[in-house]
Amino acid sequence: MIQLKNVTLRRGSKVLLDQASVTLNPGEKIGLVGRNGAGKSTLFALFNGTLHEDGGDFDMPKAWRMAQVAQNMPETDQPASDFVLEGDTRLAELRERLAAAEASGDGMEMAHVYTDLADAGDHDALPRAEALILGLGFRVDELNKPVNSFSGGWRMRLQLARALMCPSDILLLDEPTNHLDLDALVWLEAWLQRYAGTMIVISHDREFLDAVTNVTLHIEHAKLTRYGSNYSGFEILRAQQMELQQASFAKQQDKIAHLQKFINRFKAQASKAKQAQSRVKALERMEKVAPLLAEAEFTFGFKAPNNLPNPMLAISEASFGYTVNEAPKAILQGVSKSVLAGQRIGILGANGQGKSTLVKTIARTMPLLEGTLTEGKGLNIGYFAQQELDVLHPNDNPLEHMIRLAKELGPGSGEPSREQDLRNYLGTFNFSGDMVKQSVGSMSGGEKARLVLAMIVWQRPNLLLLDEPTNHLDLATREALSMALNEFEGTVMLVSHDRALLRAVCDEFWMVGRGKVEPFDGDLDDYQKYLLEESKRLREEAKNASREPAVLATDPATQEPSPAIAPVALPLATAHAAGFSSAEQRKLDAQKRQQLAEQTRPLKRELAQNEQRMTSLEAEKAQLEQLLTTPLPPAEIAEAGRRLKALADEVSTLEERWLELSSLLEEATST
Repeated sequence: MIQLKNVTLRRGSKVLLDQASVTLNPGEKIGLVGRNGAGKSTLFALFNGTLHEDGGDFDMPKAWRMAQVAQNMPETDQPASDFVLEGDTRLAELRERLAAAEASGDGMEMAHVYTDLADAGDHDALPRAEALILGLGFRVDELNKPVNSFSGGWRMRLQLARALMCPSDILLLDEPTNHLDLDALVWLEAWLQRYAGTMIVISHDREFLDAVTNVTLHIEHAKLTRYGSNYSGFEILRAQQMELQQASFAKQQDKIAHLQKFINRFKAQASKAKQAQSRVKALERMEKVAPLLAEAEFTFGFKAPNNLPNPMLAISEASFGYTVNEAPKAILQGVSKSVLAGQRIGILGANGQGKSTLVKTIARTMPLLEGTLTEGKGLNIGYFAQQELDVLHPNDNPLEHMIRLAKELGPGSGEPSREQDLRNYLGTFNFSGDMVKQSVGSMSGGEKARLVLAMIVWQRPNLLLLDEPTNHLDLATREALSMALNEFEGTVMLVSHDRALLRAVCDEFWMVGRGKVEPFDGDLDDYQKYLLEESKRLREEAKNASREPAVLATDPATQEPSPAIAPVALPLATAHAAGFSSAEQRKLDAQKRQQLAEQTRPLKRELAQNEQRMTSLEAEKAQLEQLLTTPLPPAEIAEAGRRLKALADEVSTLEERWLELSSLLEEATST
C-alpha cells in the first residue's frame, strides 16, 4: 500500500501539503482532485520519486513497477508500433539479456530468458502494441509511420499508448484525456476498467473519473481527504459535509437560491425526449451538490443577445470541406439543416469525420464548397475554436486584448470600453490586480481559455459555436461554463468530448459521419454504444483488408495458390424470377450445390490440415514445457527454449490462416 503520514510538501515558499496523512490500497483506482494550484502535480512528483517530502513519512512498495505518460514530445523517426512496443520495459530488458547470453554462448541463461520471454508475452507483444495504437484513434495504415510525422496531439497519444504498454503495478495518469476525441476516450475508459494495478489519475473530466475511479483523493487547504467513491459520490458527500457547516452554508443562501431557481426553470422546460431527460438528470445532480457549486470562486454569464434572428442559419444542399492544390475536397455532402433561435445542439462524430470543418465553415473561417448557407439578419457569432488559444498574442496582456477588441467592434458594440470598465470586466473572469498586465504567453492553458471566453462574452453573441472549449478548463470552470450556457438565451452548437457538459447543455444531437450530417435519435449512452460498435466494425474492416493479400497469395503449406471464391451462377431467387420449371429449378439447385462443393472442398481440406497441425504443435509444446521442469544440461535447456519460441510463432501463423479460411468458408456458404 501507499502511505503518507504527516507529510509536508513545499514548492518554493508555498506549503502545498501540511502534515497530510492518507492510505491508498493495492488495486484501488484513485481520482486526485482539487483546484488548480492546490498541489496535484506536486503530489504526483512525490509518487514518481522526482520530489521528496519536506517532512513526515512517505512509503510505497519498492518492488512496485511504475508506468506514467512521458510529458516530452517524442522526436524520432521510429515507426509508431516500434515506439509503443518499447514501452514494455520488461520485454526490452529480457531481449537485451538474450542477446548478451547468445553472444557469450551461455546456454543456461538463454533457457531462463526464453522462459521469461514466454511469461512476459513476447509472442503477442506487437499485436498488443498495435491494439493500443488503434484503440487511441490511429488508422491501420499509420501503424508504421514515423513518430515525428504526426502532429503534437497525436504524438502525445503515442506516449499514452507507450505508458499503457508498460507492465506496471501502479499507473500515474495526468490529464490523459486532453488530446483524445470521444471515441478514443470511450476506448480508454474500457481499457482502464480492466487494469489490474493501482491507478492514480488527475482529470477535469467528471464522467471519465466516474467511469474509471472508485476512490477520490481531495486536496484542499494543504490537507488530503480520502472519499471511498468516484467523483459524483465525492461531490454528494462533500456537499453534505458543507451543509453541516452552518456558518459557511448560511453565507451561500443567496447563491443557492439563484441556482435552485435556475434548475427549476430548465427542468420545467425540458421535454420528454431522451436527450432532454439526460439534461434533467444533470440538473438533478446540480440540485444535490448546490452548496458545492455555490462555493465556486468563479462564475460568469452570457449577456442577453441584442436580437434573436429565427432561423439563425439555413443550410441547403451544402458541401463542406477544404481545398487541396486548388481542387475541392468534400468531407460532408448534401447537408440541408436549419438552426433555430434557442436550440442547443451537440455535434457528435468520430475523429476526422468533419465536425470541426462544419463548425469552421459556419464560423466563416472556411469557405463553403457547394450549396447555400443563409445567415439570419443580425447574426452575431461567438466562436471558440480548438486552436483559439494559439491566436492570442503571447506578448500582449489581457487588458491589451480587450482594448484591441473594443476598437475592432467600435461604439456599435454598446459595451462600456473605457480602460477602467475593461479592467472591471476582466476582474469578473478572475483577471484582477497585476494579472491584467501579465503577458498571455506566461499564462496557463486554463487562464488563456478564460480570456477567450471573456472576449466572446463581451461581444454579446446570439449564436455560440464551441469546438472543444473545455480542453484546458478545470472542473470548477467547466461547471461555471455549463451554468452560463444553460442560462444563455441564444443558440448553442457544441463539439466536446466532455460528456457531462454535453448532457447538461444539449437538448438534441447531430451526428457527423460517413459524409453526412444526420439527427441522432438517442442520448449519450446510446452514442457510446454506437462508438464501441463502430470501433469494432472498423477493426473488422481493417482486419479483412489486411487479409485480402494473404488470401490471394501463395499458401506456405502447399506452395500452391489459395483457392478464390467464384460467384455461384444464377442464384435461386433469380431463377424463380426468370420463370424456370420445377425440374429445371431442381437441376439449377443441384448445379449450385455442386459448384459450392467444388469451391469449398479445398478450403475444408486445408482447414482440416491446419487444425491437425495445430493439435500436433500444441502436443509438442506441452511435452517441451514438461521437459523444462526436469533437470537438464544447459545446452538442452537452450535448445528447448529456442524450439518453444519456434512452435509459438508457427501456431500464431496457423491461427491467422485458420481465421482466414473460416471467413472464406462462411462467405462461400452464405452466398
